[in-house]
Amino acid sequence: MTRKLPELFTGIAVIVIAALFLVYALGRADTATGGGYPLSAQFSSIGGLTVGSDVKIGGVVVGHVAAEHLDAQTFAAVVKLTIDNDIKIPADTSAAISSDGLLGGNYVSLSPGGSTTNLAPGGSFQVTQSAINIEDLLGKFIFSMGDMNSKAPAAQGSGGQLPGGQPPGGEPPGGQPATSNPLGLQNPAAGSSTPK
Repeated sequence: MTRKLPELFTGIAVIVIAALFLVYALGRADTATGGGYPLSAQFSSIGGLTVGSDVKIGGVVVGHVAAEHLDAQTFAAVVKLTIDNDIKIPADTSAAISSDGLLGGNYVSLSPGGSTTNLAPGGSFQVTQSAINIEDLLGKFIFSMGDMNSKAPAAQGSGGQLPGGQPPGGEPPGGQPATSNPLGLQNPAAGSSTPK
């Protein structure tokens, strides 16, 4: 009996966790099918945006994504949004697909404009910004860094010579070290003799 107690507690814990997930899923489904008025937006790419994703203004959830489909003529992704009834969206509001981070999900971010007229139910956003593919940006960044690293050894392989073939030590090609005597003074160590 003592050996079966841990297994019993583990089974109860699994059942409780499964019940919590079920309650959470049902709550999300009720939210997705809740009341609100429809709006639509067209994007060239929606990335990982899915049905049920949040619609936010200033980080606050004001609706959700109700449906997605492809326009057969323009091949644009049409996203149907459901906005809470107590939220009025100005007509010049822009819609952009944003991300919560590298590991976060996508959502629709609305930036309200200053128009005094609001979008009517069934209206569409005139200004939209498609999803940014973070994976493509990281790939391009890594590729550019690798290209720069491959060019760096080629630039250092010239032997360190200055333009014209002169080595970096400042010695001219003739082999004699360069001296600087702009005033034409004679070096006392040269052993010059004065006539007596």
